[in-house]
Amino acid sequence: MTKQKQKSTVRGSTKKEGSDHSSQQMGEGGELHQTTDQRDNSLTTNQGVVISDDQNSLTSGERGPTLLEDFVLREKITHFDHERIPERIVHARGSGAHGYFHAYGDLGELTCAAFLCDPDRLTPVYARFSTVAGGSGSVDLPRDVRGFAVKFYTQEGNFDLVGNNMPVFFIQDAMKFPDLVHAVKMEPDRGYPQAASAHDTFWDFISLMPESMHTILWAMSDRAIPRSLRMMEGFGVHTFRFVNADGKSTFVKFHWRPRIGSASVLWDEAVKISGADPDFHRRDLYEAIERGDFPEWELSVQAFDEATADSLPFDVLDPTKLIPEETIPLQPIGKMVLNRNPDNFFAETEQIAFHPGHIVPGIDFSDDPLLQGRLFSYLDTQLSRLGGPNFHQLPINRPRCPMHNFQRDAIMQMETPHGRVNYEPNSLAPDSPRENPTAGFVTHRGTQSGDKLRIRPETFKDHYSQPRQFYRSMTAPEQDHIVSAFAFELGKVETAAIRSRMLGHIQHVDQALCDRVALALGMDGQVDTIAPAATPIDLELSPSLSLLAKAMPTLEGRKIGVLVSDGYDPAILTALQTSAETEGAVLALIGPHVGKVKSSAGDVITPHHAIAAAPSVLFDTVVLAVSGPAAETMKRQAAVMNFIRDAYAHLKVMGYTSGAMPLLAHAGIPLDDGDDGILELASREQATAYFEAARHGRLWPRAALVMA
Repeated sequence: MTKQKQKSTVRGSTKKEGSDHSSQQMGEGGELHQTTDQRDNSLTTNQGVVISDDQNSLTSGERGPTLLEDFVLREKITHFDHERIPERIVHARGSGAHGYFHAYGDLGELTCAAFLCDPDRLTPVYARFSTVAGGSGSVDLPRDVRGFAVKFYTQEGNFDLVGNNMPVFFIQDAMKFPDLVHAVKMEPDRGYPQAASAHDTFWDFISLMPESMHTILWAMSDRAIPRSLRMMEGFGVHTFRFVNADGKSTFVKFHWRPRIGSASVLWDEAVKISGADPDFHRRDLYEAIERGDFPEWELSVQAFDEATADSLPFDVLDPTKLIPEETIPLQPIGKMVLNRNPDNFFAETEQIAFHPGHIVPGIDFSDDPLLQGRLFSYLDTQLSRLGGPNFHQLPINRPRCPMHNFQRDAIMQMETPHGRVNYEPNSLAPDSPRENPTAGFVTHRGTQSGDKLRIRPETFKDHYSQPRQFYRSMTAPEQDHIVSAFAFELGKVETAAIRSRMLGHIQHVDQALCDRVALALGMDGQVDTIAPAATPIDLELSPSLSLLAKAMPTLEGRKIGVLVSDGYDPAILTALQTSAETEGAVLALIGPHVGKVKSSAGDVITPHHAIAAAPSVLFDTVVLAVSGPAAETMKRQAAVMNFIRDAYAHLKVMGYTSGAMPLLAHAGIPLDDGDDGILELASREQATAYFEAARHGRLWPRAALVMA
């Protein structure tokens, strides 16, 4: 019997790499293969079998489903899944809440999923939001992707929509997930940095993975430092299928949109918030629900057929690509409201087990290779993290519909099964559970045939066109923030070759962006020449990608910090409190201490915070409601000066009473430069003008003065 050699899936020129026996080649999808011809330096499985391709899973045909027989993928993912116990390896730092989902109408034309077809039913949900890279004790506001996972307890079983706050991901194939996470986590020899991507191993990996460029642009944008979990968009990332009662399949992309709009913090704010309140996001979500300000998101889909998918200039199975809303508009299908905090953080937020493979009739998978790998990985992870296969019996994971099967025993068994029969078919227990062809889940009938291959589809190889579209669709302030983020992150990278390589990739995204980043790094003329697998093209701009371009004027859910002192004007404070309530904003009083403060009329109030514990970075807009005599004393307090200077530098709308003018002058805040965001409050009319300005968020024109 002759041994047949597998067809090579690596193309292009060979580039020697450090050794006469090592080389670099590009695959069919533009992925990098670093190879050797030396057995002693060969990558192997844990059983010593040499690995021929560590970039691609084994699929049935180029764009077909991943095969279960791929022992290389299963071993790699299994080992990775069990590397940490019991904390999650990724998404360890999370916050969650209970709520419900309400479908807007009958979606039966697209899907037979019962919870999407009955507007009279409220489906219980539990949502968990998380950072990715840091441990469970890390801060809430690192620059990072955020997990956005929702468990629907439907009448047909649990459906888990396990996504992120960004619509694309770093890698195209699940084979590379362990490498991605190893690269971004703390470097193994030194044990730092925690919850940070600004280090050599991460950027070394990214600089060798052109497919990561799209998500890197998102990660360098304002999306990576959200103002609140309540103000995050969410995405299913992958292409899924809806299947209706007739078996007709429609591709869908899932989108969550917060009702109160999306917002982000500035990087300087994120750094300072992380020191002042490491639990900033967790506290914000918990307190909002406690006061009855229930977070709400609208769920929409982009629905499209096979012909539409084939007409797009990219592959819908590629998780590093998105479909612009201008190409396929969002179709709202329901809303989620979170209205109850967990009774116990560990029992619920920590023990909840999400899995993309938890689906119900009417929803099905696509052949996205990253999704295919996740279908194995998430279940495998729970076996280690939650002690065994009975994690579904934990109250937070238990379905809210009848559940019957013959799975028995195992560690952490919490049920007491009755009877002698634990198998089927059987004749000894005629009333025992039986399969149900009518109501049971039926996989969409797809026709797939092809050679067994480890190969990246050529339709995946354009790695720069959509990053270019994203960057050029941003407003000027958002582009400035991306430049600053690259400068910070790459400025932490010690290896010059990695920085040069990244500049070579950024150059394909946008030459002006590359020039600005190179200038910020002091690396003019040090840009590597990188040959793209596919020549980038200029796509139509997509304004929907920009948070600022679609921001709506509102103060709902926002926080107003009012600095008060003895002798404050009670009429002004009353006007502020009344207007804040009308706007749906939260007004917090900040005093020189947490003791009582007396107004000019003798009224006594107790501040919510002392100035030493409530820097202005914790608020969306601020008011200085202090008296003249108190201002003279407060000028000598560093916390007060930092409060004012930071609010100005972070472009916030600032209101002030006449008594606060000495504070503004001492802080160096100009009152005569035409800044529309610094408003005196001497009357109810002026208070109204302050709220009108604050609804529009930051004063972006001020940035030029702050940076000058």
